[in-house]
Amino acid sequence: MANTPEGLVWSLTTNGTYRRLFAVAFGRDEAEPITVQEVTAALAAFESALVSINSRYDRYAHGDPAALTEQELRGYNVFRGFVARCSQCHVPPLFASSDVAVVGAPPVAGKPYDLGAAEIRDDRTLRGAFKVPTLRNIARTAPYFQAGQFSTLEDVVDFYNAKRGHAAPHDADLEIHWHVHMDHGELTRDNVVDLVAFLKALSDESLRPATPRVVPSGLPVVESAINLTARNP
Repeated sequence: MANTPEGLVWSLTTNGTYRRLFAVAFGRDEAEPITVQEVTAALAAFESALVSINSRYDRYAHGDPAALTEQELRGYNVFRGFVARCSQCHVPPLFASSDVAVVGAPPVAGKPYDLGAAEIRDDRTLRGAFKVPTLRNIARTAPYFQAGQFSTLEDVVDFYNAKRGHAAPHDADLEIHWHVHMDHGELTRDNVVDLVAFLKALSDESLRPATPRVVPSGLPVVESAINLTARNP
């Protein structure tokens, strides 16, 4: 958020509306300052309300054989097949896991290589490791990887379809996850197209919260590219 904990607390606490709302939410006196812990709890509570349970994949999994197209079904078979092994890390129905994984992500130009979880715990096996994200609504969340190195889902699949570790610096000393095992080009071009089509079938924003017209900060509400994409698929 390009801020500091102190700056965030100051900005929120000096805003009367936020101060009142936080006091109500956390059952305390309005005169008390907002804390970083409260902000964290509030953000986590909001994020837990972002539920996706009615994608076309969900309807297929619940017994509607017509919910997925033939191409998407082929992509589903690629997704859970032995060659791609996507489902080994992105486990249905959440299409995520609690694991961290080293996939050999490419570096960001002009920046030191991101050590990921090894920045938190000094463990060589965690160098370049990041939490496995959910793939639900993945078509709505470009760019991809921890620093947005890839613009499209096709780029991501091509990364995994290339030689293991090809994009990481040679001196990064990574212990790449054993699921990332494909040799160059094991998936055909048709496989890649089918897999991307399946990933797009994981989209569901039917329970997405409405974008507010105004916010207590008084800053303008910017309509995101996600909203525009949803309106103009």
